Formats: sequence, structure tokens, C-alpha cells
Amino acid sequence: MIRPLYRDFTEQAQIDAEYNPSLKVADPAAEMRHYVDRSRLARETLRNAPGLPYGPTLAETLDIFPADRPGAPVFVFLHGGYWRALSSSDFSCVALGLHPLGITTVVVNYALCPQVTIDEIVRQSRAAVAWVLRHIGEHGGDASRVAIGGHSAGAHLAAMCLQTRWADDYGLPDEPLKAALLVSGLYDLNPLRYSYLQPMIQLDDGIIRRNSPALAMRPCATPVWLTWGGAESAEFARQSGCYGEAAAALGNPFELSAIPAAHHFDAIHGFESPDGALARWLSQRLGAGQ
Repeated sequence: MIRPLYRDFTEQAQIDAEYNPSLKVADPAAEMRHYVDRSRLARETLRNAPGLPYGPTLAETLDIFPADRPGAPVFVFLHGGYWRALSSSDFSCVALGLHPLGITTVVVNYALCPQVTIDEIVRQSRAAVAWVLRHIGEHGGDASRVAIGGHSAGAHLAAMCLQTRWADDYGLPDEPLKAALLVSGLYDLNPLRYSYLQPMIQLDDGIIRRNSPALAMRPCATPVWLTWGGAESAEFARQSGCYGEAAAALGNPFELSAIPAAHHFDAIHGFESPDGALARWLSQRLGAGQ
């Protein structure tokens, strides 16, 4: 009898089929060009402050797209790329739909595997959020109305920020965030150690245990929308469901629903229009326009 690698998966190819989103779209390069082209448009048409340092290393920077009015609510976005690819500049496009709603957008950059570990990327992500909470007022944002979110690995990083002991570790309010929007995230890292990603992300038992928020969740009052593309693999749906089950067990507030017909890459296109479901949800949660 063949021993499973993880759950019912006995071969790496089975896990790769579930966790390599490029296999489920006709032209992965076109999906990436969309991000790049729309992000260039955002930088060319919206006022922005790129490359502001939030930490000591060269990778620890963030890009701010301020709203037109002072005292604006704020959305902090953590990008995907499976912790080993892409940068904040590839996701300036997130600001396109939020700016018309009066929301300041902050897109976070971080170091990548294998140069650093996922532990370090989580530390950098938390440091970026702490920087925003302390300094966004200098850029026209309202530190009392900050939401976080991310896509794919970025959703994982945002979920790890919800695990943070903000008062103990940063001297900030214990629950400083108004909302979290997690799109197509990874919340149980166990299967990825058996995937094509392992040579780059180098998971071990300790990294998985420390960085799987669905497996060791803390009580958290921040409302969360867990979402994913309706056309994504069963495992991406299960990952969000697993996180939701853990949240429900603790009484943490959350919504769980898929974006109909979306695949992994266009699931975040809803940030690019003020009429998109993602942008509307954030606007409602942050009281944009008030």
C-alpha cells in the first residue's frame, strides 16, 4: 500500500496539479502582463510615494497611493508569488479601484525565498503593517481605519498578521485592524513541502508549524472575508474552508464565499474597479467616504 504524502495525495504530480495555478489558465504570461500593464497605469495616473522604507533591508519598502482627501481609510496589500517571486510594483493595480472610493492603498514589498525564509517574510510583513499604523497619518491616512489583505501567498501573510500579538510585540493596540480581505490564500502549508515549490521555499516542520494559521489560530476580532476563485482547484477552496473552520471554532468573525467563475489570477481584478466586489467590500468595512 502506498503511503500518502498528504491527505489522499500519493504523488507530487497530484499536489502540483492542485497548487500550480498556471496549469489552469490558457496563457499564464498574459495574466502576468495584465498585472504589469494595469500597475503601470496606476503609477502613471495616481499620485504615489514609491519605495518608502519600513525596515532595515533593501527589500523592506512599501508604495503608498494616497486618497485625495486627508483622513482617508487605508488598505494594506500583500502580494502573491508563492513567497519566491514578484514585487510590490507588480501590484500597484490594486489602487485603481480603491482610489475612486477614497481609500489610501499601501502595497508592501518583501524579500523572497530562498534568500530568506517564510519566517522572515512574515516578520517583514508584520513590520510593514506596524509601520503603516504608526506613520500613515503623515501620508493622509487614518490609522484607526486600516484594513489588510492579500492574494495567494500574500493572503497567507495577511492571515499571519492577524496572528500577531500587536500589544506585546509592537506596543500597538491589541486589535488595530478594521478588516481583512484574504483572496486565494494558503493557510495550511503542509502540502507545499511535497510540491514543486519546495526547492525554493524550503519548508520544514518548524516553519510549517509556525506559519500555518489555520492550524494554530488565535482569537481575533477583525472581520475577515475569505474568498477564492470559483474556477480554482479544490485545494484552494479547501484551504479557505479550513481557515474558516478554525475561525468558527474560536468565534472569530468571518465570511466565506467564492468569486464566481474567477480563476487564481483574475480573482483580484475586483480591486481594479470601484464597482468590483472586493473594492465594495472594503469600502463598506472601512466606512469610505465618511
